Amino acid sequence: MLLMRWLIFMLLLGAAVSFAFYAATGQQRFKRYGLVVLKWTLIAAFGFFAVLILERIA
Repeated sequence: MLLMRWLIFMLLLGAAVSFAFYAATGQQRFKRYGLVVLKWTLIAAFGFFAVLILERIA
């Protein structure tokens, strides 16, 4: 569980860094990288927390 939390945190940090690079340089590729990383991070986080909720129920 701790590993997943750190993984999600690091991915969110990576997305934030990508958005910071986009803000600093204006290059669209950094914005695109940030959005892709953010999308998959949120999907993984929702899946992880869904498993935790299902464990509590069952």
